[in-house]
Amino acid sequence: MASAAAAADPGAAYKLLLSCPAGLPRSRVSVKFDQSFDRIPHPDAALEESISVIWNQRLKQNPSSYSGTKFRYGGHAVHYKDEPNKEYCVSLHLGLTDYSTFVGTNLNPLWEKFLVPSEDDSVHCQHMSNPLGNGAIVQTSDEKIIVLQRSYNVGEFPGYFVFPGGHSEPQEIGILAHQTDEKDLAVLNERVSQEMFDGIIREVVEETGVPSNSLTEPVFIGISRREMNVRPTAFFFTKCNIDSGGVHELYSRAQDGFESTKMYAVSEEELLGMTDRMPGCHRGGFALYEMMKTAAKKS
Repeated sequence: MASAAAAADPGAAYKLLLSCPAGLPRSRVSVKFDQSFDRIPHPDAALEESISVIWNQRLKQNPSSYSGTKFRYGGHAVHYKDEPNKEYCVSLHLGLTDYSTFVGTNLNPLWEKFLVPSEDDSVHCQHMSNPLGNGAIVQTSDEKIIVLQRSYNVGEFPGYFVFPGGHSEPQEIGILAHQTDEKDLAVLNERVSQEMFDGIIREVVEETGVPSNSLTEPVFIGISRREMNVRPTAFFFTKCNIDSGGVHELYSRAQDGFESTKMYAVSEEELLGMTDRMPGCHRGGFALYEMMKTAAKKS
C-alpha cells in the first residue's frame, strides 16, 4: 500500500490483513481464543531481555504506567456457513498479551529484529505482542464521519487524526489469564466474540460522548495493520442517529477526552484529505470503509 504520503511518513504505510466489504454482523464473526495464539518468545535472549529493560525505562518516566492484559491477534480463518445462501463468516484467532510486552516488542526501537521472514502473517509476527486494537467508522445522521485529533501529550502519533477506538479488554469479561480448566470453550469463545463488538461501542461512547443507544449494531469490516511496528487494528462501521452538531456538543462532555484534543464530523471528501495525517492502521481503516461503500453501491 505504498503512496506518496507513506513515503514521506513511514508511519502512514499499511497492509490490509482482512477485508469484509459487506460488513459482517456479530452472528458472522466468531473467535477462537486459545493459548496457541499467544506470542512466542524470541530465541535471541538479549533481544528478549530488552522487553523488560524498555518497560522499566517507561516506568521510570511514567510510574503510573500499567501493564493491562490485551487480546493478541494471532490470525484469522474464513469459512462459509452451510446454509442455502452460504454466508461468509470470519473466525478471529486470539491469544493473550499485555501492555508491557507491546511496549517492549512493537514499540521497541529494534522492533524489526523481532520479525520472522515469512509470507504467513502469523509466523512473520509470532514474536510480537500485537494486541488487537479496534476502530470505528461512525456515521452521523447527516452522513458525516467522526474523526478525532489525537492529543499532543500521547506517546504514539501525537496530533494525528484517528477514528474513535482503542482495545477490547479481556478483564471486561473476567479474563486475566488462560484457564486450562475452562469447562466450556464454546461459551468462552462466545464471550470473547461478544466483547469484540461491545468493546468498540464502549470506546466510541467514552471517546465521543454519544450514548450507546444512539448507535446501530456495529458491523465488522476488516483488519488493517500499520507497517511501522506491525500494529493490527480491527475496524467496525456503525451509524449514529444524532447529527454532527449534536455529536459535537456531546463530545465537549466526553469522559475520555484527554486522549484527543478535537473532534471533527467530516464528509467523505474531507476525510480523504485528512488521511495523510493518519497512522497507517487508521489509513487502512479508511480503505476498508471505502471498500464497504463501493460494495454497497454495486449491490
